[in-house]
Amino acid sequence: MKPLRTHPPEPALLILISLAAGEKHGHAIMRDVEAFSDIRMGPGSLYGALERLEREGLIEPIPSDDRRRPYRLSEQGRDWLGGQMTALDELVSVGRERLVEA
Repeated sequence: MKPLRTHPPEPALLILISLAAGEKHGHAIMRDVEAFSDIRMGPGSLYGALERLEREGLIEPIPSDDRRRPYRLSEQGRDWLGGQMTALDELVSVGRERLVEA
């Protein structure tokens, strides 16, 4: 059974998780996110989030010989994502403990 979602996670988080596995261009990110999360991101959400992430220094564009623009996680992005994963782990831990106590 898939978990019930009240709303999808922030696109930026999904993009950073995708790029943690290696560099990708936009369409490859969309396919990867859908594969690991069952969430389909539209181009508007994806490219708007990519622009913000690049501006904030969390991802970096990689030179390319074709029209596709690949990205990779920056060191700052890797650190930020690690912090988010730790915070989510702690939140899940508290939720599980409270379910056991209930």
